[in-house]
Amino acid sequence: MSRTTRLAGLIGFPVEHSLSPVFQQAAFDALCLDVRYELWSTSEDELPERVASLRDDRFIGANVTVPHKERAFTLMESVSDVARRAGAVNTIVKRDGALHGENTDVPGFLAPLQQRGFDLSRMNVVVLGAGGAARGVVVALQTAGCPHIVVANRTIERAERLAAALGGPLQTSGLGDTLISHIETAGLLVNATALGWQGDRLPLPETVLQTLPPTSLVYDLTYRETPLLRAATQLGYPTLDGLEMLVAQGAESFRLWTGQEPPYDIMLDAARTAAKAR
Repeated sequence: MSRTTRLAGLIGFPVEHSLSPVFQQAAFDALCLDVRYELWSTSEDELPERVASLRDDRFIGANVTVPHKERAFTLMESVSDVARRAGAVNTIVKRDGALHGENTDVPGFLAPLQQRGFDLSRMNVVVLGAGGAARGVVVALQTAGCPHIVVANRTIERAERLAAALGGPLQTSGLGDTLISHIETAGLLVNATALGWQGDRLPLPETVLQTLPPTSLVYDLTYRETPLLRAATQLGYPTLDGLEMLVAQGAESFRLWTGQEPPYDIMLDAARTAAKAR
């Protein structure tokens, strides 16, 4: 590393599985920027010190992943309106030496849908889950003017708390047969639960899944083939995993750090190549 090399990185625990260094480094290299992107495994106790260290001139900023997005929000000196609504920060930007929190997961979630021509302002959407990821998805859908959003969760009280926090045209449901009345009119089904990284469990019963309209898109935030995506494919539904979202949110982080247009195609190619090699 030269004396002028600056640093960016991913703060989380664990972080070893992340594809972010692959596509972010590809972007810095493509634009001939002397920046190195690193993985910073950080425990909860270490988080305040890690975040404070970003004020050093060596750093241009950072990404934040689970489990630290909500706590990172509390460590910022300012946050964007989107980050405030999401209650989470996944990108830290330096502004005149101060730390500013952004949430690029919101535009990152929308980007693959916009690229496919989805008009969310005319669509019914069902979101599975009621945690931090689901909250970001709901904020994104509200930003896009989605008129009918259902938050479905195994524990319906959590879904109701999320709906109350965000307001707007939100309904709630459990994950059983009562969800069918919402599923059968949905143009988009989003899995924002943790199911998919491990095991073979579905986030909703297959008998409910198969009541989706034939052209509905099944979108899983996990960037791999999940049990839900496999089941949806077998039933004939179009599917989308989270890889494009991952790269799109990273591209927006890159833009915020550098002020330059990110080389999205290069980033996506690098991420796809790395994902296939795993």
